[in-house]
Amino acid sequence: MHGDAPSRGAAGVRIAVPACRTDPKIMIKTPLTVAGAEKLRNELHRLKTVERPSVIAAIAEARSHGDLSENAEYDAAKERQGFVEGRIKEIEGKISSAQIIDPKLLDADGRCVFGATVELEDMDTGQTVMYQIVGDDEADLKENKISISSPIARALIGKFAGDIAEVHAPGGVREYEIIDVRYV
Repeated sequence: MHGDAPSRGAAGVRIAVPACRTDPKIMIKTPLTVAGAEKLRNELHRLKTVERPSVIAAIAEARSHGDLSENAEYDAAKERQGFVEGRIKEIEGKISSAQIIDPKLLDADGRCVFGATVELEDMDTGQTVMYQIVGDDEADLKENKISISSPIARALIGKFAGDIAEVHAPGGVREYEIIDVRYV
């Protein structure tokens, strides 16, 4: 049973639980564009300088009303504090594990890579679209930013202008011709 820790399930049945094999010294870097990192830093700054002090003041105000056991204001402020502190930790973790990539400095010889802006033509409709391939946390279709892990980005990675990308999405298979690849 090397590597597995014996345990008992809810019904008392003996089960093997895989031991944790992750090495805490090995940190996986998450790709993030310069703009995405800046957006996270701005949110972190706002949380620390505006939200956190505001929540501390709300807790102090609620405490001044006396009995905390039935103080809805206090409970709401503590809940908000938990959210703010959790978000601060989450953002700090994302920033510390980020591999920040400046698309303008990429030398990918015209290949579709993380950070690239890609112009595509839908082979069925002839419609053209332009997307930037970004990290999961940066993806925003309204801004034409698609996640590196999305079906379309996965189909584009490694391809060049003139290539056809076959996208296997939940709605079916679509083909796109890559018109242009830019690093902006």
